[in-house]
Amino acid sequence: MSERRIEGRVTRRVSVEALARVEGEGAMTLEVDGDRVTGVELRIYEPPRFFEALLRGRAFGEAPDITARICGICPVAYQTSAVLAMEDALGVGVPEPVRRLRRLLYCGEWIESHSLHVYLLHAPDFLGYEGMVDMARDHAAVVQRGLRIKRAGNALVTAVGGREIHPINVRVGGFYRAPSPARLREVAEELETAREEALDAVAWAGRLAFPAFEHHHEHVALSAPGEYAIEGGRLVSDHGLDIAPDEFEDAVVEEHVAHSTALHARLRARPEPYLTGPLARWSLNGDRLAPVAREAAAAAGLPRPCRNPFQSILVRCVEILYACDEALRLIAAYEPPDPPAADVAPRAGVGHGITEAPRGALYHGYRLDDDGLIVNARIVPPTSQNQRAIEADLRAFASASLELPHEELTRSCEQAIRNHDPCISCATHFLDLTVRTR
Repeated sequence: MSERRIEGRVTRRVSVEALARVEGEGAMTLEVDGDRVTGVELRIYEPPRFFEALLRGRAFGEAPDITARICGICPVAYQTSAVLAMEDALGVGVPEPVRRLRRLLYCGEWIESHSLHVYLLHAPDFLGYEGMVDMARDHAAVVQRGLRIKRAGNALVTAVGGREIHPINVRVGGFYRAPSPARLREVAEELETAREEALDAVAWAGRLAFPAFEHHHEHVALSAPGEYAIEGGRLVSDHGLDIAPDEFEDAVVEEHVAHSTALHARLRARPEPYLTGPLARWSLNGDRLAPVAREAAAAAGLPRPCRNPFQSILVRCVEILYACDEALRLIAAYEPPDPPAADVAPRAGVGHGITEAPRGALYHGYRLDDDGLIVNARIVPPTSQNQRAIEADLRAFASASLELPHEELTRSCEQAIRNHDPCISCATHFLDLTVRTR
């Protein structure tokens, strides 16, 4: 840390070369003048990955496997949004057993992704450690519980998707092969244990110390009748947004900013940031969770709506519990779809799909030509939509925390970023931290 005085004001510069425990790299700068934060930038500087351009000219059936490579943590989200958009463009409807199997696969991704974030990335912030390895020395039981829950999620993704990273069983119209009931019963045994451990996780997260901080962003999430929306629905908000997937491109604007190679998204109707992800889902749809998840959330003291981003770790634990319970419900009622996929024929069309990735709403839009080749693609990941909200949170939190010692302020700002579990590999890339005060 360097420190100097300019016209009676102390200038500090805090630089973190690489922000730990997020997916990706980049930089972030805070500008502080006296007792005011005057500028915040999440400077995403890694080159764009150009997946939309790479998709052009490809056959519609290639989209799920290509887009899965955008992220190794949430490939199911990319595959599911892609197949929904392609089926919309091609006029394909899938039977209910296929939809339920997709939801089951998605539950596996929620379990493994959320447990990775909660236990390996975020918990060290609350318990005062640099990382999971240091934390495990004093909290081995906590870390082992997280790894067991994650293993159950990976096992479910493997059973339905064919492998735990970048599943190979997903196709437009359904699946290449339906898993046998016996195979899913094997996974159910592991999920039963994971559900019990997820109950403990909710209680544990509820006892963490959360800074007193709230934001007032518009919460945006999918909503579907009678269930906690995951693999489809309408996009709604607590400010009156209510759109179908085919209205997304008109409702959401993406803009270039000078300090980021990832686009910043905003609602066309309003200039203020909006937030998608666990806090938004819980706040908008929490009454549709299974009773076991609702009761655990209430016992842990989780408010609804929840506007403290530091409590996102608790919301993720509630969603892990829900995903375990929902997966067990789906397995208990499982009948293999026969056939496992609907017939799909190429044609010209435009299609749209939105699903709830662990980090929030993920949009895919495609235009196809007569041969079913992709003419144009648009993919809007959750982290691109949340960048402006993350910057706003950081500005507000830092403004109220400038009296903290230098190192504590730095750690707290890093934690404020990790609240949102930014997936820079999806948005493009992220962060080291620089705080300048003058």
